[in-house]
Amino acid sequence: MARPVTLFTGQWADLPLSTMAEKAKAFGYDGIELACWGDHFEVSRGHDPAYCTTRREILAQHGLQCFAISNHLVGQAICDNIDERHKAILPDYIWGDGDPEGVRRRAAEEMKATARAAATLGVKVVNGFTGSSIWHLLYSFPPVSAAQIDRGFQDFAERWNPILDEFDRCGVRFALEVHPTEIAFDIASAERALEAIGRREAFGFNYDPSHLGYQNVDYVKFIEKFGDRIYHVHMKDVWWSPVPTEAGVFGGHTNFGDRRRTWDFRSIGRGRVDFEEIIRALNSVGYEGPLSIEWEDMGMDREAGAAEAAAYVKKVDFKPSTVAFDAAFSE
Repeated sequence: MARPVTLFTGQWADLPLSTMAEKAKAFGYDGIELACWGDHFEVSRGHDPAYCTTRREILAQHGLQCFAISNHLVGQAICDNIDERHKAILPDYIWGDGDPEGVRRRAAEEMKATARAAATLGVKVVNGFTGSSIWHLLYSFPPVSAAQIDRGFQDFAERWNPILDEFDRCGVRFALEVHPTEIAFDIASAERALEAIGRREAFGFNYDPSHLGYQNVDYVKFIEKFGDRIYHVHMKDVWWSPVPTEAGVFGGHTNFGDRRRTWDFRSIGRGRVDFEEIIRALNSVGYEGPLSIEWEDMGMDREAGAAEAAAYVKKVDFKPSTVAFDAAFSE
């Protein structure tokens, strides 16, 4: 095994951390990526070293490590056009009275607190989302002006640079999961997001091929292009249809698991992502961090899927060579 294999707890937040840790160990994982919802990691308590010690102790009881925490839900609200959907995913103290700008500002302060909490816990990476004020302009009709898109990236920079200042002070990095609905959702928009914040080192990516493959984005090239900005890796699979379907890439307002869809998330090894090429690319850019399973498959039991996923990733992962195979023939 070249890298630790961890399990992201975001899809398991209905279980207490102690139960989740016991299961993760039984499934074959080396560690856990703690979600900042449920009782897994509470940012509001993360300033307290004693609280962080309790999290570490629960993991240690099961022989598990923690390399990153994730605060996707709060991050989503920082740049988004806020509506009733956000109330369902945010803590009450972030939602408050629901005034959109107030929600954004409280979410930004919570993300700063997440950086401080990560430092107290002793991890160097916070994964998450940014939200986007311009996602709704994706399909350009009525025609969208270049100035409108420029303003969206400017809004992202204005809201996130003060947050990233706090990440710098804490010695922690933020890793955006490049994903539809975020300021960066493919290679082109990821490059533009980096440019918007001056390519500062506090901001990088949580690489997840499942959000790229069905869009027809070259998910291996993403690694090659942004190798020095990949601060964390999610191993998640996706299936997309090789033939036309009833609900296309935009989803047709169908739910995950609907057989009419062009694409759907699958348990790793059961979709169309080429994970061997991903491992080779990660090796080539020198990524040595964890490989974290984000398990999502509407058609499969999650415990069976999580255990199978751990074994799959440990099988597909390998260390890079330290010697050329034909070195023995050189003089």
